[in-house]
Amino acid sequence: MEAIYGIPVIGMVIQFVVYLVSALPVIAPTVVAAATPIALGALCGFMNERSGVVNIGIEGMMLTAAFVAWWTASLVAQLIPMAPGPLGVTPALLIGLLAAIGAAMAVSAVHAWLSITVRADQIISGTIINIFAVGITGYLNLLISQHSPPSAGQFQRIRLPTAIADVPVVGWLFNALLGVGPIGLTLLISVVLLQVLLFRSRWGLRTRAVGEHPKAAETVGIDVIAMRYRNVILGGVFAGLAGAYLTIEFGNAFQGEMTSGRGFIALAALIFGRWTPVGAFGAALLFTVASGLERSIRFAPPEGDLGALLTAIPSQFYGALPYLITIIVLAGVVGRSVAPAAVGRPYERESRAA
Repeated sequence: MEAIYGIPVIGMVIQFVVYLVSALPVIAPTVVAAATPIALGALCGFMNERSGVVNIGIEGMMLTAAFVAWWTASLVAQLIPMAPGPLGVTPALLIGLLAAIGAAMAVSAVHAWLSITVRADQIISGTIINIFAVGITGYLNLLISQHSPPSAGQFQRIRLPTAIADVPVVGWLFNALLGVGPIGLTLLISVVLLQVLLFRSRWGLRTRAVGEHPKAAETVGIDVIAMRYRNVILGGVFAGLAGAYLTIEFGNAFQGEMTSGRGFIALAALIFGRWTPVGAFGAALLFTVASGLERSIRFAPPEGDLGALLTAIPSQFYGALPYLITIIVLAGVVGRSVAPAAVGRPYERESRAA
């Protein structure tokens, strides 16, 4: 291998690939943790766009939910102080989680009303949601932070039995995917469930019909307007889970604009994943590999010139790498990944003759 590594450029690329493969079992939990809010946001987009409604307001929905989860949990923790149960669960965290889901569903309902009933431009509707969320959460956080509200804690990860975590070859994979908190586990269940429902259920068939050809769907008795409303509002559940994950599972505090573009990366993951739950989850993992890689290089860099090169790169570059990967991937799939035919097109029922 040393001879191969000595080949200019090619040797260094091969060494990097070998290093990445060897580091994967170590960085996998970090990658999954970073991908969770993105994948949940992508599921929100999936529920919207498979129904024919564009939603670029996922970022704002996630940010709203993150703030509501943290603030509500903090308030309830002061009123109902209780020791954490299994997985760190407390009434405060559960109520904060439910409040976050409710808040995101409320914002989704506004988006649904603007997009479906008012038939406003769906891009503008999502943009308004994003701008409003940044402003209102930043202002409220500034007011609340002056009183230094106590933390309500956070959900804890599942500790897998040693017999499972130490299984040869695949034990690290089980630990990365299953050694997560309640919201992370909900993501895995939702991805599998929605993938099956999309292609193996009446709901999935009707959703695809509404997103591809709403007029034809209406002629066979499907209520297009009701179906779109239902799916868009239910999509808010996943945006709520994504926001709550940031403040009561991955962390235990709120910061202004803490979503940091994850909602937009979620849309990119949805496109790269060809508007399927499993594909979107895989894309989210791909986009967040840089997060784990940066940590691995910091604590255990490769040997030789490659290690010197990677450690010399500023940490800001690794922070920007997920966004760079997103741009490169999108540039490669534009024109190849076909969106639902009716996405972004407001639907208006034909008037019936008297």
